Amino acid sequence: MAEAGAARARIRVLLVDDHQVVRRGLRTFLEVQDDIEVVGEAADGAEGVARTEELRPDVVLMDVKMPGTDGIQALQQLRERGSAARVLIVTSFTEHRTVVPALRAGAAGYVYKDVDPEALAGAIRAVHAGHVLLQPELAGTLLAEDGPRAPQGRGGALTEREQEVLGHIADGRSNREIARSLHLSEKTVKTHVSNILMKLDLADRTQAALWAVRNGVAGHS
Repeated sequence: MAEAGAARARIRVLLVDDHQVVRRGLRTFLEVQDDIEVVGEAADGAEGVARTEELRPDVVLMDVKMPGTDGIQALQQLRERGSAARVLIVTSFTEHRTVVPALRAGAAGYVYKDVDPEALAGAIRAVHAGHVLLQPELAGTLLAEDGPRAPQGRGGALTEREQEVLGHIADGRSNREIARSLHLSEKTVKTHVSNILMKLDLADRTQAALWAVRNGVAGHS
């Protein structure tokens, strides 16, 4: 029974990349992790969407540039279909201009294709736990594209506590970590997150983190 419980606790991962050698390398990285299970592979975005609906993985590792349906289109389709899977973009170092739209489309973060096994496993665990992986250089790209803006407009409707929670989301913290930091229950934090998304008309916490970065609501670390 204990072994069955351990198996159920493993993070189910789907690999979506048009290069078989990349998928093979990712699988090799992940197969040595006791808490991660690769449940399937897909060679393009359309197949990735279909396999996500079929296999219902916890985390999808998604390439951005693929023939046919690319990663951004696949992300948009997954969001439209209400997929609960967390999508982690796997990209090269020079693709920030491609990664930004992917994050806006609903990705939970990104890693580089030359990432070492432990860092990749850590990233998968982080997004599965509810974190948003927004690295400093990407935040800088977002600000350079959109220009820094003071919180205003829809953001003005947030309460002081909601702004605090939003700042922690921008810092990549999970609900549990926010609850511990603000001395709140995790249930209360979830309520605040729901209110933030509703008031800002955003789909998920990744979009909330991006909104916060663009509007200067960050820096609680």
